[in-house]
Amino acid sequence: MRVLFLDLDTLRPDHLGCYGYPRCTSPNLDRIAAEGVRFDDYYCSDAPCLPSRASLVSGQFGIRTGVVGHGGTAADMRLEASGRRFRSAFSNNSLWMVFRKAGLRTVSVSPFPERHSAWWFSAGFNETVNTGKGGMESAEEVTPAVLDWLGRNATQDNWLLHVNYWDPHTPYRAPAEFGNPFANDPLPAWHTPAVLERNRALPGGHGAQDVNMWDNQVAPRYVSRHLGEVRDMGDWRRLIDGYDCGIRFMDGHIGQILDCLDAAGVLDDTAIIVTSDHGECLGELNCYGEHGTSDYVTHRIPMIIRWPGAGKGTVDRGLHYNLDLAPTVAELLNVPRWPGWQGSSYAPALRVGADCGHRQLVLGQCCHGAQRSVRFGPWFYIRTLHDFYHLYPREMLFNVEQDPHETNDLAAARPEICAEGARLMLTWHEDMMRTVPDAVDPLWTVLREGGPEHSRGQLKAYCERLQATGRGQHIPELRRRHPGELA
Repeated sequence: MRVLFLDLDTLRPDHLGCYGYPRCTSPNLDRIAAEGVRFDDYYCSDAPCLPSRASLVSGQFGIRTGVVGHGGTAADMRLEASGRRFRSAFSNNSLWMVFRKAGLRTVSVSPFPERHSAWWFSAGFNETVNTGKGGMESAEEVTPAVLDWLGRNATQDNWLLHVNYWDPHTPYRAPAEFGNPFANDPLPAWHTPAVLERNRALPGGHGAQDVNMWDNQVAPRYVSRHLGEVRDMGDWRRLIDGYDCGIRFMDGHIGQILDCLDAAGVLDDTAIIVTSDHGECLGELNCYGEHGTSDYVTHRIPMIIRWPGAGKGTVDRGLHYNLDLAPTVAELLNVPRWPGWQGSSYAPALRVGADCGHRQLVLGQCCHGAQRSVRFGPWFYIRTLHDFYHLYPREMLFNVEQDPHETNDLAAARPEICAEGARLMLTWHEDMMRTVPDAVDPLWTVLREGGPEHSRGQLKAYCERLQATGRGQHIPELRRRHPGELA
């Protein structure tokens, strides 16, 4: 068996043609979707990059692995302590080890372990190729390593090739010579001048005036695609076009991989898995070019699987976590299930179209702010413990079936739905804490160690910027909410 695993950083599904996007961003990914199963309601349990991939490869929630942040204690896997044997339980049961146990040679082309000092990500790979720029690679720097490996190994049997592209991640970086195929395409209609005017008056990391997180600076090498501030709708077009060009440029390189497999005569027999670590806010909740919230847009990710015996051109609409993949692959490959996995297999959804979705999903993000959220029915409920200096209310509620860009917070109008979301979150939390050996919630570790990594130590200087940019009226409330962060 041959498996191509496309790990495409920062890819929101609603910017792909196969998920209904009108722009032609993804012809090669659309081709894969037409031959496989597309999952419409698929989410990373923990966002963004580091926590998401920790859950993906471990099959566990961040509250269990300990990885919920980008710095401090919560950026490292929880120690197995006295229960650890000669080899750790994780290393024997990672997602990649499932493929190994099924007899596949496992190979990765990715800079991710070095980017986040997350060397555990490589557990289960026979061979790794570090493209060496810590996620700042453009696709043309990744594809040669992929094609080189395939040129030597494509016709061999029993391999898994994990390929990690970063082009949709900020700073948007498609080469200038690629041009802009979307220059004359309409913009998404939800982001209006009124939305932008409101957002520019608000504080918060990666807000409309602070796309560079806490200011409006842009490295000179990226100014053709990226920007530091959204001043008008022309700037917003630059942001959208920059993101979409990254997707389209990456998709062309995926096409090169498919053509290579086809030339080797093995494309039709190769299983393909397409997914991402998280999405990308493009103005939602006043976050531009970032994935710093525990919201619908950040957590929802694509999942497309073309697998022998699975549906062709079909759609699954159940609720799934990314940590469900390990038990799913184990079932598909007849590998025994590890009791430590916290996800559920959706192999029957692939084989016979069965409904294997969860009734609700509990999600979290502790890298920029600290939030947990619940997806249930049409609802997305968000609870904020650290607001990334956006002054978000403690509770937010969105009907994402009607309002996928989260423009209308219904928390005040629907307290009974908020109460149900809070109940679901509390029940999940109690159940999870029973599985945590030291009974410490890493979200609270993040807060007690000085706050989320990307906000830590920023408030004093950011208040000065707010004053200088005509937003000083927000400073008293920021000081009230974050009194310990002004030293």
